[in-house]
Amino acid sequence: MTAELVRGQNHTLPQTRLEIRVSAGTPVVAGATLGDERGTVHGIEWIAHPGSPQLPGLEVSKQAAADHRLAVDLDAVPAAVHRVTVLLALPMEAGGPVRFGAVAAPFVAVTGLEGTEIATFTLTGLDAESAVAALEIYRRQGDWKVRAVGQGYAGGLAAMLADQGVTGAAELARSIHEAVARGMARSVAPPPPRTPEGDRVRHTAAIGDPAPPVAPSAGPAPTPPTPATVPTTDSTAGGPTAGPSAGPTGPINYAHPRRQATAPPPPPPTAPSAEPGRPAQPVAGDATGWSMEERLYNQVWGMFEDLARTTAAYRSAVDFAESRMDQELDRALSDPRSRIGGAGDRARHEARAKRDQLTDRAREALDRDLAQLAAESAVVEPALPAAFAAWDNPVWHAYRVPMEIPMALRIGDLHLPENPDLHIPLLVRLPLERGIWVDSGRTASEAAALTDTDRLRRLAMDNAVAHAARLLAVYPAGEFSVHVIDAAGSAATALAPLVNSGVLAGPPAAGAGGVASVLARLTRRVDLVQMAIRAGAADSLPPDLDTAEQLLIVNDFPHGFDDRAVTQLRYLADEGPSVGVHLLMVADREDASAYGPVLDPLWRSLLRITPVADDHLADPWVGHAWTYEPLRTPADSRVLEQVLAQVAAARRTGRRL
Repeated sequence: MTAELVRGQNHTLPQTRLEIRVSAGTPVVAGATLGDERGTVHGIEWIAHPGSPQLPGLEVSKQAAADHRLAVDLDAVPAAVHRVTVLLALPMEAGGPVRFGAVAAPFVAVTGLEGTEIATFTLTGLDAESAVAALEIYRRQGDWKVRAVGQGYAGGLAAMLADQGVTGAAELARSIHEAVARGMARSVAPPPPRTPEGDRVRHTAAIGDPAPPVAPSAGPAPTPPTPATVPTTDSTAGGPTAGPSAGPTGPINYAHPRRQATAPPPPPPTAPSAEPGRPAQPVAGDATGWSMEERLYNQVWGMFEDLARTTAAYRSAVDFAESRMDQELDRALSDPRSRIGGAGDRARHEARAKRDQLTDRAREALDRDLAQLAAESAVVEPALPAAFAAWDNPVWHAYRVPMEIPMALRIGDLHLPENPDLHIPLLVRLPLERGIWVDSGRTASEAAALTDTDRLRRLAMDNAVAHAARLLAVYPAGEFSVHVIDAAGSAATALAPLVNSGVLAGPPAAGAGGVASVLARLTRRVDLVQMAIRAGAADSLPPDLDTAEQLLIVNDFPHGFDDRAVTQLRYLADEGPSVGVHLLMVADREDASAYGPVLDPLWRSLLRITPVADDHLADPWVGHAWTYEPLRTPADSRVLEQVLAQVAAARRTGRRL
């Protein structure tokens, strides 16, 4: 029976191999400290945190997340340890919550490896605190117990560590937050949370009319024209759309105009199982949502999360089996009697047999889940709309310029080593929330190190052009503009599809003068739109201002950039996404090493992807390292050129109208 603890209450633990599960509703940092009989932490080597996630008998997450699973093996902690304290802290990210009183109360559960809850604790009553000691596991007369603590600290992580006797607590807290910032930079952003009514709503300031009203649940609303909007900075902010602008500011409904405001309908019924006892056959769109697009979007994210969690369960079971075998071998070999006759060999054989039995059982469960996910992927992939589909999907051969912006865009695939053939589409929400960096450096990964430098740079630029083409293809005609900075003119071949089709806003900018001109134009646009937002005066925008979203492709950074241009680029990376100006960088970080840490915020602000396979991205649930695979157009296919030709034709038609 689960013990529901209140602050100060304790409960005896029936086992020593545990998981501590944290659900916070917002990304939090999870860590743990090891203390002696007085609870004193004797150094940084007694602290597990995202920058140093493993200690004997203890492992924590490598990044901030809304959900955590901390692994604890009390038999493996050092003998001097009498207390394990679980710590939670809010990450120091711009725009994020700064106190626990502003977010949902975190929930902590101590469970067995099979998931059975032993004790739970909801951390209520927090207000100005930004860090909290959630609970502690302590040794008392040979037994281990758990106590609900809930001690908050308004001084944050540094104050909490100092309270446990840590020397240099402020410096350690700073290094932990820096490690968290690096982890969040490589993490895939999860889908936006739903409102109670079931829709995704972006609460942003806007120039133009408020979001169109949604119809009552009796029926769908008519499709109104989309107003021009210029959102302010927000976790799901995007840029303006073309159209008239006037009226007060107001929230923007991040939903298709025909969606209703009530909870979305349930997914369609799954196909019945062909045989009793077997799982039902998967179907495309097997998720909640008002449209098939939204259902498929949610289904893809559901598959992503399912694969992350089932793999985490498998890896945890394997780690437990290995740890148990090591403990049994240590006990057997420490007994002098095992050295007589074949007792030692028998003990080793039995320990390894138990390990193999546990790992085989875990692998069977994983294989069942993987087979179900593979079957689901097989029916989902052919049903995906163009924005979610790979280039080899037949949907691209029937491509037509859309009338509205899709929910998301596919920019690659993700997979784990347990099943490299099971690919999950990597979908990023639209409008883009952060820029993209295609890393052309050879030090990025093992695959990159084995690739010729020139070939790697060509692949990186080809990848950037393909992403730009997809963005142009999924936006309505005239609502997305692309600029290019190619200071050395080295990307002429890769840029040919964009240049020849006539979809660029202007010729690729070359030389220092071209770099300065493009950056000045886009910086001016950001400044003007921000001033209009603050003043609530859409009519003050110059009539020649392009209200379409802007994408700037930068090749071979920092070639052609002086200090002023670098500052402007950083400004666009920070301020641009909220007003519809986005970066697509093709760069090798080593080329910009002369700038040192000045550019660290720039790299962290961009979603890093690679032109070759690389396992650098993390999921937002358990933090696995996922291998990213870039999208490729089929060999000898002209699908990219055909799509761009339709985009260009639609633009010409729109200008004539």
